[in-house]
Amino acid sequence: MATGVLHRVCGSLGRAKNRAPTAGQLVVLSRGFETSSSRNSQDSWFKSLFVRKVDPRKDAHANLLTKNEESNLYKIQFHNVKPECLDAYNKLCEEVLPSIHADKYYPCELVGTWNTWYGEQDQAVHLWRYRGGYPALTDVMSKLKQNKEFTEYRKERGKMLMSRRNQLLLEFSFWNEPVPREGPNIYELRSYQLRPGTMIEWGNYWARAIGYRQHNSEAVGGFFSQIGNLYMVHHLWAYKDLQTREETRNGAWQQEGWDEVVYYTVPLIQHMDSRIMIPTKASPLK
Repeated sequence: MATGVLHRVCGSLGRAKNRAPTAGQLVVLSRGFETSSSRNSQDSWFKSLFVRKVDPRKDAHANLLTKNEESNLYKIQFHNVKPECLDAYNKLCEEVLPSIHADKYYPCELVGTWNTWYGEQDQAVHLWRYRGGYPALTDVMSKLKQNKEFTEYRKERGKMLMSRRNQLLLEFSFWNEPVPREGPNIYELRSYQLRPGTMIEWGNYWARAIGYRQHNSEAVGGFFSQIGNLYMVHHLWAYKDLQTREETRNGAWQQEGWDEVVYYTVPLIQHMDSRIMIPTKASPLK
């Protein structure tokens, strides 16, 4: 339809250019100025064929997707470690991170710490929770600057790393809050880079989809980024082993409705990534 409209409009414009205006046409032209509002209306209709309309939102995505009664902020850290330093790095983390987690002076909790098994190699992943949101994060960072043990830890850690990055996250309201669990487990971190503007749509589908993925208690936590790579979603899952993971994921396809969720959410994704991770000794998620 749009192509036909374009052909008709362009053809009319071409013929108009090749004809001299008659008196009658001058009257039509003069009337055209008087009816500019009508033309503007037609222009708006024409543009609507090609411009996607977006419903205005009256609140931030974060407020629509999170648990408003809580103000938990999460930080996820990705540390790429020199291969020859991974054992020393893990030992250093085991000596320092649990003490910060256990000290009530710092309003933060170590949710989990892992080494990547499949995915990016020689990588450590840490997930922290700050109860109280941004003020708690600021408080912790300020206090750690005065902690000589942590300052020394950062100095030694820096010698072992090739690169590092982090993100600040909020948790989806319809996911479980991550809590310590007994092991042994393997963990899968599935990360999705969404198309800008699709986070609400993603949340609407996954609010229903999470019900299909609770049968083996595999759902650990679901988060979306606030600072760092934006429109990034992380889903954290726990399985006894890779075979259990395969069976659990295949089982979801046997439930009516799961295929529909996948069908509608895949077009929202620009890029996706999966890491299989092994918890370290310091991790509350075993």
